[in-house]
Amino acid sequence: MLKRIALTKSKSVQRSKSGAFLELFEEEEQPLLRFAISLLEHREVAEEIVQDVFLKLHLNWEEIEQPRAWLYRSLKNQILNHLRDERLQPQANDELETEPDGKSESVPEQLTKLEAIHLVRGLVDALPESDRALIRLKYFDGMRYREISEQTGLSVGNVGYRLHHLVRGLAKKLHSLRMD
Repeated sequence: MLKRIALTKSKSVQRSKSGAFLELFEEEEQPLLRFAISLLEHREVAEEIVQDVFLKLHLNWEEIEQPRAWLYRSLKNQILNHLRDERLQPQANDELETEPDGKSESVPEQLTKLEAIHLVRGLVDALPESDRALIRLKYFDGMRYREISEQTGLSVGNVGYRLHHLVRGLAKKLHSLRMD
């Protein structure tokens, strides 16, 4: 009887994990593919690399703590390996290649920046809703502390204090993941 209970729990855990994997796949497949195509300009190669990255994620799902960040880091590494092996120079579109000040970035710099963006997104998604709302209002909606205060009911000082500590906490987490 105990073995059946253990098997049942194991199957339900597997179902929930596969559901999380499928959800992540549905959310990230197209952005990963678009990014790979923009760097490689060969759709077939990009599709193959993205497929390989998802397959590796699926095989190692239980060991990977932050699957979204892992996907982008793995994609970056796979593309760099492909470019090195094939001696191809990517023809990245101008939007990815040029910074607002006119400076161009190398492909590894662009990939590192993309990885950091998605890592921050994952860290913010893991915050409680009230903290995510503060970050969204300040950094995405561009609201001032007073406007945030009026909308949330927090004092202006409390808004500043909480945002300061939230950003500082995110920076520490990034630093611990070697993303400065």
